[in-house]
Amino acid sequence: MTGRLPACVIDVGTGYTKLGFAANKEPQFIIPSAIAIKESAKVGDQSARRLTKGVEDLDFFIGDEAFDATGYAVKYPVRHGLVEDWDLMERFLEQCIFKYLRAEPEDHYFLLTEPPLNTPENREYTAEIMFESFNVPGLYIAVQAVLALAASWASRSVSERTLTGIVVDSGDGVTHVIPVAEGYVIGSCIKHIPIAGRNITYFIQSLLREREIGIPPEQSLETAKAIKERYCYICPDIAKEFAKYDSDSKWMKKFEGMNSITKQPFVVDVGYERFLGPEIFFHPEFSNPDFTTPLSEIVDTVIQNCPIDVRRPLYNNIVLSGGSTMFRDFGRRLQRDIKRTVDIRLQTSETLSGGRIKPKPIDVHVISHHMQRYAVWFGGSMLASTPEFYQVCHTKADYEEYGPSICRHNPVFGTMT
Repeated sequence: MTGRLPACVIDVGTGYTKLGFAANKEPQFIIPSAIAIKESAKVGDQSARRLTKGVEDLDFFIGDEAFDATGYAVKYPVRHGLVEDWDLMERFLEQCIFKYLRAEPEDHYFLLTEPPLNTPENREYTAEIMFESFNVPGLYIAVQAVLALAASWASRSVSERTLTGIVVDSGDGVTHVIPVAEGYVIGSCIKHIPIAGRNITYFIQSLLREREIGIPPEQSLETAKAIKERYCYICPDIAKEFAKYDSDSKWMKKFEGMNSITKQPFVVDVGYERFLGPEIFFHPEFSNPDFTTPLSEIVDTVIQNCPIDVRRPLYNNIVLSGGSTMFRDFGRRLQRDIKRTVDIRLQTSETLSGGRIKPKPIDVHVISHHMQRYAVWFGGSMLASTPEFYQVCHTKADYEEYGPSICRHNPVFGTMT
């Protein structure tokens, strides 16, 4: 259909929400997934409060404005990738659409993203909000992992494009390892890892606190976050890296900040923190004594738990997605560690067979690409810009005829070239 307005693509994450229109390369807005509301003194559960909706419901701020609003309570509607408070989520989406995208929802189809293992009930709630509150003409709820796989096509030739692969998606709040076969997520093999961007920030904060350098306590978290984003990288060998820093001070970096209260500048020498921060992906015990399995082992375990006929294609297409995979040499280190684990297994099976069986070598490829940080949003933007998208969307007419249960299932599409 010609003359149709572009679809709106909204990816609501734990830390940040990415908003924009289909066919663009980058989201138009990236805002914190936060909402500031007036905390009323009224007592009552959610259903009782819903009945007293009124003018105060219009008095809220989202994104960066939420942190600047004095006298308001800052809430996060999404926790570990899943929506916790649907009332807040509805208000959050309202401002995303009207204030940021400046779109009339009746005129645009919408693509929203969902985490792996999202419940069918959550899809129904989303459908109710979009069709009943915003009256959208069409809605598609896409799994983030499938969109991240599609985003990796940007760096590949047409013949190499596939919707089979492992997605290592690491954002601010949670890291997932998700196997996808022909566009369908193998739900029973998904693994969650309790290490993500926020944990790296906390770990760097604790390292800086131990050194007792002059960082104002109220700014220690934002200083650690700035150091993480500016200076951190993945090293190939941690012992050699320590020796490198001990022998030459040229590897040290200086972080300059300003005390927000006294307005006095302060300087932090950044040394071991540069490589120790992101190292917790490969040595989790540094920050969390209860969790000791490195990321490379988890990826290998996930693939080994999958059906045997998809294991080789999965090893061959490990796709990175999310801001916490952006550290320099992250992909290279992950590929090396997985390859080492796989080679040891093949060698062991050859030894156990007395040399009679020569296993065929397994190709391990970790795919980094320039759309990695916003891979989920970019994948959604690509798929929502194709004519096929409008054929697989659930329409308002379908919703009115069958009810919200139609959104429990969203057909896989995107295997197009």
